[in-house]
Amino acid sequence: MSAHEQMEHAEHAEHASQHNKGIALLIAVLALFLAFAETLGKSAQTNAITWNVKASDLWAFYQAKTIRMYTVQTATATMKVDSTRTTDPDVKAAQAKQIETWEKDAARLNDEPGGDGRKQLMQQARQAEEKREVSLAKYHHFEVSSAAFQIGIVLASATIITGIMMLAWLSGGIGVIGLIFMAIGLFAPEAVHLM
Repeated sequence: MSAHEQMEHAEHAEHASQHNKGIALLIAVLALFLAFAETLGKSAQTNAITWNVKASDLWAFYQAKTIRMYTVQTATATMKVDSTRTTDPDVKAAQAKQIETWEKDAARLNDEPGGDGRKQLMQQARQAEEKREVSLAKYHHFEVSSAAFQIGIVLASATIITGIMMLAWLSGGIGVIGLIFMAIGLFAPEAVHLM
């Protein structure tokens, strides 16, 4: 090999080395964002599960209150029927007092401002469902973002092996798409509906 050929070969190796360093940096940046997307996605998934359990608990409590309210209302209706057949004024007064107590209990079970009446439980359950849906939307965006970063890393790695620079540009473009989905997940998870 002549000195000129050796010099060209060295220049080519140095040029390839500079490209490989750039590709390695691209892979490192994509891996960093992948780690962020995975962490944010796991957090959103955990929040979605937490809010789902909370909503389920609240709906179960709502159902228990509903059953109790209907039981009290049934007892009240039965007592009202019985009181129509009662002639003793003391018994009739006791029945009226009990009916009044049960009606107040039924009303409180249905609506207890500042408490946990059925209306308040329904509102809390719906809020928990809304928070679950937001968390799920975030999770889906972070999953798409994560997939984009992974594909970008694979394409950048393929650039090193094949030397086809178009793969590096494609890798960077897909990485930008990953960043966009990560930003949507962070700032406007319900702006784009994936599922």
